[in-house]
Amino acid sequence: MTVSAVLSTAPAAVVFDCDGTLVDNESHWQLARVHAFADFGLKAPPDFAAKAAGVHYVECGLLMAEEVGKPELAEELTQALLSHFTALADAVPVVLPGAAELVRLLSGRVPLAVASNCPAAVVEASLGRTGLLKHFDHLVVPDEDLRPKPEPDLYAKAAELCGAEGPAALAVEDSLTGIEAAHRAGLKVIGVGEPAPAHRGTTADWWVDGLDDPDLVTWVRSSLTDAPA
Repeated sequence: MTVSAVLSTAPAAVVFDCDGTLVDNESHWQLARVHAFADFGLKAPPDFAAKAAGVHYVECGLLMAEEVGKPELAEELTQALLSHFTALADAVPVVLPGAAELVRLLSGRVPLAVASNCPAAVVEASLGRTGLLKHFDHLVVPDEDLRPKPEPDLYAKAAELCGAEGPAALAVEDSLTGIEAAHRAGLKVIGVGEPAPAHRGTTADWWVDGLDDPDLVTWVRSSLTDAPA
């Protein structure tokens, strides 16, 4: 897939990641991990933040326990992690630059969904407090039938709910975990942030610095012909 392929047609649906793409919750997850470790008198390994980026919180709790050699604490660390994160996210919701404007530009012109590894209550609260929740037609999170990213389930289900199949739908993601999930579901992917090296041969079809990237906004306006200039 190339940038020209991404730009060649208007998307039939757009599926956004939440944390790190629409709202700046990654800093909350990082601090929540620090607090959760501290609850048990533990300290995160130096490279843990990179290992945990984009990982579902339950898997993150398991990883935390494994990394400090305390597998018996996996469940307790997981609960502490979610508790600390929820408190932080409730207190300081932050919309990333360009996110609100881009979502509003797309809203009503193409089906929109969110595919997130976070619990539904966390995503709904984050987007609700920032005024973005009302713009999304569907919210898809892991459950007993849908595996978390990097499995393709969330993106495949979100695209299906939006009435789009495979490359007709577009994913917007900031993590390689999410990019891998979206590609495995057959979606085209716009990566947000610093371009990252391919992971398992997977990278975004087009990287932009942020959702306020002028080229991205111009493309959205031109591909959706009824969008206001």
